[in-house]
Amino acid sequence: MNVILPSPDLTQFRIDVIIPAYNEERFIGTVILKILQHPVTVIVVDDGSTDDTALVARLAGATVIRHPANLGKGQALNTGFRKACELAPDAIVTIDADGQHLPEQLPLLVQPVLTGEADIVIGSRYLQSTSRVPRLRQWGHRFFNLLTGRMSGTAATDSQSGFRAFSPKAFQADIFHRSDFSVESEMQFLAHEYGLKVLEVPITIRYNGKPKRSVWAQGLTVLGGLLKLVGQYRPLLFFSLPGSLLLLAGVLLGIRVVERFNQVKQLATGTALISVMFAIFGLVLVSTGLTLHSVRGLLHDMLRTRLQDERWESQARR
Repeated sequence: MNVILPSPDLTQFRIDVIIPAYNEERFIGTVILKILQHPVTVIVVDDGSTDDTALVARLAGATVIRHPANLGKGQALNTGFRKACELAPDAIVTIDADGQHLPEQLPLLVQPVLTGEADIVIGSRYLQSTSRVPRLRQWGHRFFNLLTGRMSGTAATDSQSGFRAFSPKAFQADIFHRSDFSVESEMQFLAHEYGLKVLEVPITIRYNGKPKRSVWAQGLTVLGGLLKLVGQYRPLLFFSLPGSLLLLAGVLLGIRVVERFNQVKQLATGTALISVMFAIFGLVLVSTGLTLHSVRGLLHDMLRTRLQDERWESQARR
């Protein structure tokens, strides 16, 4: 059970809010003005918008960084995080630009980071029944919550939430490799990878009109990205598990071929070839998984050592 401590005085901390935006001139101004009711700095990353998103954001009081083309949400977050890290914040908050999240809930979201309870705080629309989530989205979210939790090793009730808070340990750990909407799922893989403490707090989401993107298309994008994440972060599971199944199938078919030969003295050539093919492919997949797992572990250790050295050098300069 998590004990909620009294809300800290936000004026005592530096908090940067990152808003990735693509063609959001309709809502971006209101979102920024509401966020600026809190003592925070707002950084908007205009991800190649073709409307006046950047202009409205700048007039509303945000620092605006523009991508010349649409690079995806993950790359927009990377750009925002790099800019925010230059300012040495105590916490970074990400929020969507479409007005679905309530900026007034920012203190609740960032509190566990400022009090040292968590490295990543996820605003979950499912911890309390305050959000009217369309039924199709609910089913999709439940599917991705289950799949992401099992594959990443970090469970969450709202794996697709874009309203999150990060501690310095979290936003200095790594950059996001996914450029699409699976970037939220990647955060759970990174949390498990770097031993980050993850906490969820209840938030309310309001759906403003029809979505800009097809729910089905976005779901398929997240699913494809999630499968790639499994291959990237869990190569042993992604390659060796199906490889083991193929190898087992090849062995069982081989046993059947031998038994048939002993009974009728005839070689089932077709079945024997399939058995050999399954066994070879299975061995290749298993060895690939083992090799990638070892290489990844080595690279991870090297990266962690480099990050620690950079932190020590940064502390020494201070």
